[in-house]
Amino acid sequence: MFEEILELVDQVKNAWKVDVAVVQNTDVSEKAQKVGDLIRVADLNERNRKEIEKLGFTDEAFPFEPESYVGNHLMKTVAMNVFLEHNGVKALSTAIRWDEQESRVAEDYFSPRMDPDHTRVHPILHLRERDIWDTIHKYKIPFCSLYYQGYRSLGAKGSTTKNSDIPAWEQDLENTPERAGRGQDKEQIMEQLRTLGYM
Repeated sequence: MFEEILELVDQVKNAWKVDVAVVQNTDVSEKAQKVGDLIRVADLNERNRKEIEKLGFTDEAFPFEPESYVGNHLMKTVAMNVFLEHNGVKALSTAIRWDEQESRVAEDYFSPRMDPDHTRVHPILHLRERDIWDTIHKYKIPFCSLYYQGYRSLGAKGSTTKNSDIPAWEQDLENTPERAGRGQDKEQIMEQLRTLGYM
C-alpha cells in the first residue's frame, strides 16, 4: 500500500477524531513474504477455500497478487464481508461513481446485497471526476498527496502508475480515462469481481 494513503488516513483520523478499522485477510497475507509468492489453496482456512471455489479457480496454488482475480477477491471483498458479518453492518456507504469504470454504470444509489445481507449506499454516483476536484478545492477537503504528483486513481502500489507529471485536477479529465494508471488486468475483470461483492 502507498505510504501516502496511510498518512492521509492518520491525518483525517487525528484531526476529525474518526474511528478507523483496518480489515485484512491475514489467513492469506501471512502465507506470503512478498507479492508474487505462491500460496497453496490447501493451506488456507475453510472460508477462503470456499471463496476460491466460488471463483471457479481449480489450481493448487495462486500467486500473492492483491490486484489479481483471486487476490482481489480474497484480500478485499472477503476481508470486507467478514468485517460486515462480525459487526452486524446493514448499510455501507461508498464513494464509487458512474463515470469511473464501465462496470459501475448500471449501479443504483441503493444497492441491496446478499452474503452478507446489507445495502450499499452510493451517494455520489452522479458526480464526475471534475465535480470531485471542484468540491475538494472549494471546501478544502484533505486528499492524498499522490494526486499532486499526477496519479488519478490509486490501487495497489505495485500495479498503479501516474498518468502524468501534473496534478490530477489539471489533467484532461474529460477526455482521458481516470483509471488508465491502474492494473488493466483487474479492470477487465471488474464486472466479475463486482458480482462477487467488490465495490
